[in-house]
Formats: sequence, C-alpha cells, structure tokens
Amino acid sequence: MFSQTVEYAVRAVVMLAQCHEQGPVGSALLAQRAQVPPSYLAKILQNLAKAGIVISRRGASGGFILARTPEEVTILDVVQSVDPIHRITKCPLNLDSHCEVLCPMHANLDAAIAEVQGILGSSTIAELLGDKSRPSPMVETIRFLKDSR
Repeated sequence: MFSQTVEYAVRAVVMLAQCHEQGPVGSALLAQRAQVPPSYLAKILQNLAKAGIVISRRGASGGFILARTPEEVTILDVVQSVDPIHRITKCPLNLDSHCEVLCPMHANLDAAIAEVQGILGSSTIAELLGDKSRPSPMVETIRFLKDSR
C-alpha cells in the first residue's frame, strides 16, 4: 500500500528523530545509513523541508535536522509530504448515478483509507521510538552516527 518513497521518508525522519539532540546529520551519511540512494533522498528531503518537517543547514557542520520535535511529527505528516493518501470523494469512474453517494465498493475503499489516515495521524515519530514492546527502529544506525561524530 505504501510506496518506496514513503518507506525512505519514514526511515530518514526516524533517523533524524533519533539524532534530534545531536545536531544536523549530513545527507550522505543519512543516505548511507537509511539505505536510500543519495539522489533520491535529496528529493525526499526537499519535500520534507517544503512540508516543514525538516530543515537543512549549510556549511561544514551542516546537514538536516527535524523542524519540529518528534512528538509533533506524525507518520501521516511524513506520508502526506512525499506521497499523499487521497480520500475518495467522488466516483472515480465519473458515473452520473454515483454523484450523490459513493457505490459500496468505493465507500468501503474510502472507509479503509480514512482508517489508515486516522491511525497514521494519531501516531507520532516519538511513539515509534518509544515503543518498548518491539525492537528500536534503526538502532544500529544511531550507534553508528554517535561513533562517527
């Protein structure tokens, strides 16, 4: 259901959240550790910056940082910035008889989309990192970043 772009964007934001207190992370290091092609990550980071999720800093100690705290960024924010999920508000087939009310097929699909948006919109990046019932996301990456500074 989610594109590779979404996967890459979430990886990048999670990594930046893990390094939130340490300052900017260079795009080359971010690409390497998130296993994202560097040129593709650059486009993703542009979209994340336009959405106000990350900030880029130039210079020798530059790189990318979160624009907001991990508690303020939802997974839906990240998804919508790179590959938006769209609700079905009218018949995709433009059938006249479906103008007022969606058919059962499209109504059910829209309900599923609404459910996904609700779950992603109520889940923050901080919650992903704070879930102790599962392995920590990309934990080896964070160790590498700490060791490489």
